[in-house]
Amino acid sequence: MLRIPRLSQLAAAALALAVTASGAAFAANRTPDRPASEASAADRPAHAVASASAGVDGAVRAALDALPKGDGRYTVAVKDLDGRHAAVYGAGTGAYDTASIVKVDILATLLLDAQDGGTPLTAKQRKLAAAMIRNSDNDATNALWKTIGGTAGLDAANKRLGLEATHGDKDGHWGLTRTTAADQTVLLEAVLGDARSPLNTHSRDYLRSLMSTVKADQRWGISAADGKRAAAEPPLKNGWLSRSETGLWDINSIGRVDYGGRTLLVAVLSDGQPTYRKGVDLVERTATTAVKAFVKAETGGVVPKA
Repeated sequence: MLRIPRLSQLAAAALALAVTASGAAFAANRTPDRPASEASAADRPAHAVASASAGVDGAVRAALDALPKGDGRYTVAVKDLDGRHAAVYGAGTGAYDTASIVKVDILATLLLDAQDGGTPLTAKQRKLAAAMIRNSDNDATNALWKTIGGTAGLDAANKRLGLEATHGDKDGHWGLTRTTAADQTVLLEAVLGDARSPLNTHSRDYLRSLMSTVKADQRWGISAADGKRAAAEPPLKNGWLSRSETGLWDINSIGRVDYGGRTLLVAVLSDGQPTYRKGVDLVERTATTAVKAFVKAETGGVVPKA
């Protein structure tokens, strides 16, 4: 056992004075009314943020690795909306078909074009946009796909939105746009996040309102991980596509959830699913597992009530 010599009264007094002065200096330099534990990622050293994110990423990976192995493949990305942490599972599996989740990207492109022109969407465009997002209507999507200039228009907008691994289909099929889960959280941040987005507040509010009011039979996927679902439906968009050459399914879900006092952007992409139902079950199971592991790691194992 290590023994520390007793300080003389004079030395003890000097030490107490130094500690008090140090504490006062720390308090004077803190951001007013914000606990140190709530400091943003920008306020902390880069190595500390990277280390914390690595821990969260590892926790998510371990939780998903422990799930029973299913059919096909999948990838999951979770990002804290305040930018503190992010986790990606299955990053090395390559790109996936978007199916109908690309409809969020198409509307974001349309809104960017409208902002550039300084004009709001027309009544017809708003009607088509509502049908595309709320009902996942393909005819409405075809019309707006032409309006934005197809693949070329989507790719140009995605450069502005910060998507680096999302590319439109060379033959112009919007549902075969290829993307990654990590890129989808970048899109979600631009659509549902803060003012750093090239989309203005009005555009983001409009997109969020549509994503929060999808048809009842399409409120599956990442919403299974939401802790406040009884109070309000989380903004989301799902995609599902049966590939004609294999008969297997692409099942995807992207959106924002609240869980354990955290607001998270979540994207789950999958392909090679034997049926639509099994694909939906996979997406919901993996979204729920990833979100719980993410928040548990962030909070040191103590998850507050949502």
